[in-house]
Amino acid sequence: MSVLETRELIIDVPGRVSGRALSLRIEPGQRWGILGPNGAGKTTLLHTLAGLRAPRSGQVLLDGKPLSQWRRRQVAQRLAVVFQERQDGFPATVLETALIGRHPFLPPWRMETAADLERARDALRQLDLSHLEPRLVSTLSGGERQRLALATALAQQPALWLADEPTNHLDLHHQVAVMRLLERQSQQGAGLCLCLHDLNLAARWCDRVLLLYPDGELCHGPADAMLIPEALEKLYRQRLMVTEINGTRLFLPE
Repeated sequence: MSVLETRELIIDVPGRVSGRALSLRIEPGQRWGILGPNGAGKTTLLHTLAGLRAPRSGQVLLDGKPLSQWRRRQVAQRLAVVFQERQDGFPATVLETALIGRHPFLPPWRMETAADLERARDALRQLDLSHLEPRLVSTLSGGERQRLALATALAQQPALWLADEPTNHLDLHHQVAVMRLLERQSQQGAGLCLCLHDLNLAARWCDRVLLLYPDGELCHGPADAMLIPEALEKLYRQRLMVTEINGTRLFLPE
């Protein structure tokens, strides 16, 4: 299991002159939700945590070692990223795309093994995509593409998940199925960091929450302490109604 940590991290958001430094640890089994309005820097933070974007200052560490000192192949063997949007680089089938999740583990110039194929197919099965194996990705719906991105990450067997709106484009049934799958991953020891827009998904599935404000301010802590009307109404500049069902808070805009 791996730990992702930030030390005095300030992300580089164009036009933002300052920001509060972020120091936190994403440990095995934790489920972090990142919340904030549009433009607060959620995606920028996720890309910075993945080492795809340089911070303005501070550090990101993977297992105690600066992320910049790891080879990208080594990072990919521990950490998976699910992007908010994706582009089709070249024609590929659903199965071929899921197999990309095994590439960090392949020796140079080697093809996938039978075990790699089985892991990719198992990931597709868990995301309800087995029947689409031979289909070209270009023919899929937005929700099917999202589930394929998650299946590709699942085939990677990561110790850490960085997912930008993992339920984007998904219908209600598949939203719940995906969040349950991610919960199972955390129960098996993976650390999760999820950018979310839905407060109720965060309330139900996350045990820790980071609130990002457009001016660079932030706060984080246990979900019960962060998901309170006073903090969320300030975050979104929106009045909220709160109720509770089966011990879980639900938030509705007034």
